[in-house]
Amino acid sequence: MSNKEPKRDGGVTQERIFGTGEESGPTRRSPAEQARRAVDFYVRTPLAIAWSDWRTRIGGIGIVVYLLMATVGVMFYPEPTLNEVDYFVAPFQTMEAPLGSDHLGRDVLAMMIHGTPEMLKIVLAGFTFAVGLGILAGMVSGYKGGVLDTAVMTLADVFIVLPGLPLIIVLVAIFSPQDPFVIGVVLSINRWPGLARELRSQVLALRSEDFVEAARAIGLSSPTIIGQELLPMVGPYTLIRGTQQAVGVIGAAVGLYFLGILPYNGQNWGVMLQNAYSQAGAIQTPSRAFLFIFPVIALGGMTFSFIMFSQGLDRVFNPRLRARNEGGSREEEGDDGEGGGLF
Repeated sequence: MSNKEPKRDGGVTQERIFGTGEESGPTRRSPAEQARRAVDFYVRTPLAIAWSDWRTRIGGIGIVVYLLMATVGVMFYPEPTLNEVDYFVAPFQTMEAPLGSDHLGRDVLAMMIHGTPEMLKIVLAGFTFAVGLGILAGMVSGYKGGVLDTAVMTLADVFIVLPGLPLIIVLVAIFSPQDPFVIGVVLSINRWPGLARELRSQVLALRSEDFVEAARAIGLSSPTIIGQELLPMVGPYTLIRGTQQAVGVIGAAVGLYFLGILPYNGQNWGVMLQNAYSQAGAIQTPSRAFLFIFPVIALGGMTFSFIMFSQGLDRVFNPRLRARNEGGSREEEGDDGEGGGLF
């Protein structure tokens, strides 16, 4: 027979077992159990929810294809070289150039494959910079308020007012970036303020909610409240807006390469478009239009994959779906769900 001693607030602190004089509380889980629950919470459950949405599956498959092109493809498919095949070979005519060749006798498929890594690096750098700085500035200023909020939002307003394209052109002219990661940061230099202001507005509405007040009452630090309580609430919106920023970086990079503003010393889809227009005469000669079509298809497929993947991830941040999946895994393993979460 046992009796649970109530807390002053109505909860239960421990269990007294009559006849033995012993008290027992929640047992601390072993490191292996903690690791298993962490993997289940942070990896297995999000993946299961994401994979249940067809948009995530389509977008994820597309992203994997581009990643394979940028890693396995560049390892096994030879780099394009001058005069490796005849000039202006039409697509699907020879296995030496499955997608045809350009005005210099280079394999179009080889140029597309070996141009993928640079595009992915630019996208990754632009996405990380714009979204990371936007989250940091917007959520911290919205939660803390006061002088910090005024200073950060004033800086954001300055970047919003500055004309984006002329600013990027000036920065490119001054620094002449060659590294794709630096190019991605330069192209996203004016993309974080809009996201920061939008997140600030949402955090201003959320910081007075009961769950935030409760987190303050139990002594959680500001970084913990922002990271664990507020960030999941704005996560879906941040992903979608961040994907839009990444798509914008792709378009800006290709456009500036096409105009010859960005310097280049390697393979790039924008350079392929520029060469097709200025040197191969793909606009004037319909039979050479494939030099435009295939890079555009590659760009469209990449942006489509990112958009679909981000929209599908909206379900990952749905608390009810997460609880349903976590509850299912606990029932399978015979866990009653008690004992205080992961740790």
